Amino acid sequence: MLRRLCCLSPGITMMCLVASVFALPSPQDSKARRGSAARPSPFPSADATAARLPHDASAQSGRPSTTIVIDAGHGGYDRGGIPGQRVAEKTMTLDVAQRLRSVLVASGYRVIMTRDTDVFVPLPTRVAIANSYPNAIFICIHFNSATRTGANGIETYFYSSESLPLASAIHYYVAGGAPSPNRGVRRRGYYVLRRTRIPAALVECGFLTNPTEAQYAQSVDYRQKLAEEIARGIRGRGSVASASSSTSVAVNSATVPLQPFIDQTRVRDPDLSRSKRSAKRSSKSKSSKTRKKSSVASNDSDTEKTSSAKKKSTRKHTQSSDDESGNSTKKKSFPKTTED
Repeated sequence: MLRRLCCLSPGITMMCLVASVFALPSPQDSKARRGSAARPSPFPSADATAARLPHDASAQSGRPSTTIVIDAGHGGYDRGGIPGQRVAEKTMTLDVAQRLRSVLVASGYRVIMTRDTDVFVPLPTRVAIANSYPNAIFICIHFNSATRTGANGIETYFYSSESLPLASAIHYYVAGGAPSPNRGVRRRGYYVLRRTRIPAALVECGFLTNPTEAQYAQSVDYRQKLAEEIARGIRGRGSVASASSSTSVAVNSATVPLQPFIDQTRVRDPDLSRSKRSAKRSSKSKSSKTRKKSSVASNDSDTEKTSSAKKKSTRKHTQSSDDESGNSTKKKSFPKTTED
C-alpha cells in the first residue's frame, strides 16, 4: 500500500492517507465487536437470580417495609389456660412472640408488639393497636388447654376471608415442623380476629395441659422452632395457592396449598368448650342456689305477708263487728222525739 502511495504525486498521497484514517474503526466500535464476540458473562442477571431464589426470599425482598403486629396472649394477672394449670400460658406466649420478633426484624420487617413484658392488655386495646397500622398483618400467639389431658395438636384460627391465606401459610409450616398432631385450620369469631380490619391469624402452639406438649413448650429449642416456622408462614403467605390451583395436578413446589378449614362460628369444639361448659354449669348452679335462696326468702316473705294479711283482716273483721255493734247501740240510744 505504501509503495503504491509513493508512486503517486504528493497531493494524491496525502488524500489517500486521510481517507484511510477515517475508514479505520473507532475504539468504541472495536470494543463493541470484541464484546459481541466474547463469551457470555459467568454472572447471571438479576432476573435469573430472583427466579432461582426460594419464593419467600424473593417475596421478602419486595416487601421490606411490611409491618407485623405480634400479640402475645394473656399477661399480667391473666395466666391463661384453665385453673390449676402448671405451665403458665402467658410466659410461653411472650417468649415465642419475642423470638418471632427477632426473626422478623432480622429479615427486614417492622414489628410492633402489643405487649413486651408481663402486663395485662385488654382485648380492645390489642385490636386498636392492630388497626392503627392499616398495611400490617396481625399474629396472635397462644397455647391451648383443656380439661382432657389427652387433647393435643396444633390449630390456627382466622375469621375474615382475606385472613385465610395467612392462616393457611402459618399453619402449613407450624403444623409441618412440630411433632404434634395437625388439628387443622378453623374459622371462629374470636374478638381479636373479628374486630381487626387487617389480615389476622391466631396460632395455638399446642396444649399445655398435655404432658408431652407441655414438655415441648418448656424447651428453648422448641419455642425457637415455633418462632421460625411462624416467620416462614408470614413470609410465604403470598405464595398460597387459590382453591382452583390447589386442586390441579401440577402445583409449584414453592406454592403453599390453601388449607381446608372447619367453620366453628356456630359449632363448639368439645376439647375447648368443656372448661367453659363447666364454668357455665358452676355459674348456673350458683344462680340456681341464689334463686332457691331468693325463692325461700320470697316464700317466707309471702308467708309473713299472708299471716300479716290474715291478722289485718281479722283486725278489720273485729273492728267492723265492733263498729256494727256500736252503731246498733248508738241507734238504739237515740233519744225519742216528742212525737213518739
